[in-house]
Amino acid sequence: MRLFIVLLMSSLLMGSCVQKKKESVQPLDTSSLMHQVEVKEVIQTDSYTYLKVSENREDFWIAVSRQEAKVGEKYYYASALEMKDFESKALGRVFDSIFFVQKLSKDPIQKSAPVASKKEPLGKAIESFDSNIEVEPAEGGVTIGELYASKGNYEGKRVRVKGKVVKVNKNIMSRNWIHIQDGTKHGEDYDLTITSDQMAEVGQEHTFEGVVTLNKDFGAGYFYELIMEEGQLVN
Repeated sequence: MRLFIVLLMSSLLMGSCVQKKKESVQPLDTSSLMHQVEVKEVIQTDSYTYLKVSENREDFWIAVSRQEAKVGEKYYYASALEMKDFESKALGRVFDSIFFVQKLSKDPIQKSAPVASKKEPLGKAIESFDSNIEVEPAEGGVTIGELYASKGNYEGKRVRVKGKVVKVNKNIMSRNWIHIQDGTKHGEDYDLTITSDQMAEVGQEHTFEGVVTLNKDFGAGYFYELIMEEGQLVN
């Protein structure tokens, strides 16, 4: 009888251990990564909408590409990039912490929602291809179409590209993000993103010189297959 009890207890303990082991390998519920926030304050600028929001009784700031928003509304987001001591020149203030949100929605975001890609750098879709732009290549430089077509040959090298500025995101991650087109393209690639500590305005034509980087991942889903870094204005 005693032997039977010992065997029974051993069997129960083994079953319990097996059950715990099975529970420990259950996949995580990634839906918990989705945030639901309520708007407490709205500040609009030309390019961005700054929102003071509340989540689980905690207040913090987020920024999103300019859109309409009202105090009291509830929004959802799943991907964001935190910036510490971020200075907004448009507002003339410094945020101790602010989250740049890729997509802000009034409806819950599905777990499978895509993150930003080369077509959505820094949370904003690039400008459509402008067939009216015709820019002569810079002396000693390459066109955007050539750059994309032979990008492997230019990786890590300094190149010159001349184009028309079609969009500018100012002072994000301590740099400006300048998008240019020159009228050329390779497949669906026609927009060149340049990071720089200098500034250019939309509509201007400039020659930039910088280092070509491939497969650049800034985190939080912000990924570029090709980008020019340390861009400097040549003219």
